[in-house]
Amino acid sequence: MTKDQNPPELEWKQEYETGNAEIDHEHRQMIERLNGFLMTVRDGGPTNQIIEELGEVHAWISAHFALEENIMRARNYDQFQDHKEDHERLLDDIRDIMDDCQEGKFDNLGDKLRQRVEEWFVGHFKTRDSRLHRLIRHEK
Repeated sequence: MTKDQNPPELEWKQEYETGNAEIDHEHRQMIERLNGFLMTVRDGGPTNQIIEELGEVHAWISAHFALEENIMRARNYDQFQDHKEDHERLLDDIRDIMDDCQEGKFDNLGDKLRQRVEEWFVGHFKTRDSRLHRLIRHEK
């Protein structure tokens, strides 16, 4: 199987949809960006490229979280702190992986990140994000 024939590492699932078109679009983009990074790792990309791409993923996810947190603050969301802490946990995990990359610890890097992100997507999207956006739709 060639690189072009490999299936994506992470796939968008309907269960991730929040009902907020802007957030769902960003979540889909997040998966695409993560898949690009995971392919670089899987294909044995150079260390500097892996670190750079992971930094871009981190920055992009941070910006997305800021958007969600602004939405929550504007609505005095009752679970803001827990939701924000979940965001911070994922960002901490990504920073830890970046540190491992810079220290030359590459064992199962792609697997480690993919597993963490899959767990996070399933848990966070299906529970925290879907609850937040369900409440927002009911406000309208």
